This record gives sequence, C-alpha cells and structure tokens, in this order.
Amino acid sequence: MAKQPQNNSRKPEVDTTGHSWDGIQEYNNPLPRWWLWTFYACILWGVLYTIAYPAWPGIKAASPGLLGWSTRANVQAEIDAAEAANATINTQLASADLTAIADDAELRTYATSAGAAVFRTWCAQCHGSGAAGVAASGYPNLLDDDWLWGGDIEAIHTTITHGIRNEEDPDARWSQMPAFGDILAKEEIDQVVNYVMSLSGTPQDASLVEAGSVVYQDNCAACHMENGTGDRAQGAPNLTDAIWLYGGNHDTLTHSVTYSRFGVMPSWSNRLSEAEIRAVATYVHQLGGGE
Repeated sequence: MAKQPQNNSRKPEVDTTGHSWDGIQEYNNPLPRWWLWTFYACILWGVLYTIAYPAWPGIKAASPGLLGWSTRANVQAEIDAAEAANATINTQLASADLTAIADDAELRTYATSAGAAVFRTWCAQCHGSGAAGVAASGYPNLLDDDWLWGGDIEAIHTTITHGIRNEEDPDARWSQMPAFGDILAKEEIDQVVNYVMSLSGTPQDASLVEAGSVVYQDNCAACHMENGTGDRAQGAPNLTDAIWLYGGNHDTLTHSVTYSRFGVMPSWSNRLSEAEIRAVATYVHQLGGGE
C-alpha cells in the first residue's frame, strides 16, 4: 500500500506580517479596538492635564498650568484658615502672664496642645519625640528636673526665645568651658576627673580624689561652685546629681575636661511667633521636669 506523503504546511490561524527570521514568522495580532481607543484617550488626557495643571519643570519653577492650581496654595489657605480661627486665643496667649497660663483651663489646654505640635515639628529632632533627649549626645532630657539654665516657665521661655551659644541672637544664653587640656597637665586632669566622679558615685581611682579636690577648687569651683552643685546663671551643670549631658564615665569626663563642650541651640524668635514660643514653653514645662 502506497504511503501517503505528509503535508507539513499548515495554514496559520492568524495572518502573518510577512516577516520571517530563521524560519520564525511574525503573526499579525492587532490590538483590540477598545484597548487602542482607551490608550489614545489616555494620551490625550495626559496632554490636556499637563496644559491645565502644573507639570513641566523649568529653571526656576514648573509651568503653572492654565487653571493656576497649586498644592502649596491650598495648604497655605488651610494654614491661613486655621490661624484665623485661632487668632483670638493666640493673641490672648501671647499677652498672658507666663505664670498665669496654668491657672486658665482653656488657655492651658490650648497652649499644651499647640505646644506639643510645635515641639514635634521643631524640637523633636534634637530632644527626641518624647522629650527624653539623646543620651550622651549633648541633647538634654526635658522630662527630669535637671536644668542648666533654670526650669521655671519664664526661664524655659527665655531659653527657647534666644537659644544658647548661637551667633544669631545677641541675647542668647552664653557660657563657655575652657579646654583644660591647654591649662592642666594630664595627671591633674586625671585627678580632677576622679574627684568629680566621687561627687556622685565611685571614682575610678580613689587615691586621686584628694589631689583632684585641690585642682577642682583652683580651676572649676568658680563656675560649678565649691560643692559642685553648679550655677544656673552661667549654665554650669550640677556635678553631684549623677545626671550627665555627655556621659559620666572616666573616659567621657576626661574628654569633657580636656577639650570642653560647646552645645548650641538656635534662637526661635525669628522662626516661631510669640504665641508658638509660649505654647511650646508651656508644653515643655508641664512634661514633668518644669519647676
């Protein structure tokens, strides 16, 4: 019986474009009409959008768009509306006696709430979101009762308003600890460090405490007082309470005495309104460490 020849040529189900690469043919599968028209509509919508709204970046600003729409303008409008709504109580807060704010329930509630918002926006970066400071980094804990420049609400208000050791405000609180590495010998620094450690704990080398006391009285007592309790008028910290801004171990204290410390806080008088400063002062004062 004769074998029928096989016919390998099968008519493709879809027409081809006529292109062929190494025997591989390209099918002609056009996109569905509905998809194609949707794609064209999206292109048209995108062109119209870039004409109507800000879109194209320029050297100084983006194209404003024919509608003049602006997210910044919308946010500013909301801010202006909020400020207008709070204008009366802000005026009251800005003119109130600082020590009387706590006695006015409505004013105290508003100041505490507004101050918390100001704190989270401007102060939390250094003092932490919970105001506990950043350990051993020179950012004070605002929850305790250890204050370099005073912890009553008026002192806190002054500190926030003018800042500390900055160059922008002539009324900034100012003090500077000498770098005793240029004044004292290394053994004298070791002696005074051990004496300072003995004021609030255990020195590394108790045999150096007596000699360190002499070094302390000759070089440190003028600011930190003879008993080491510090002087808020100078921003000189209390050395007897075991609360340390940069750390209280031997190596850290040696570094502090040798090279000194020079923390800076900006003045907020040019950044915040008087009402905002009073609000954040009220907030900080009521956290638990305010006097």
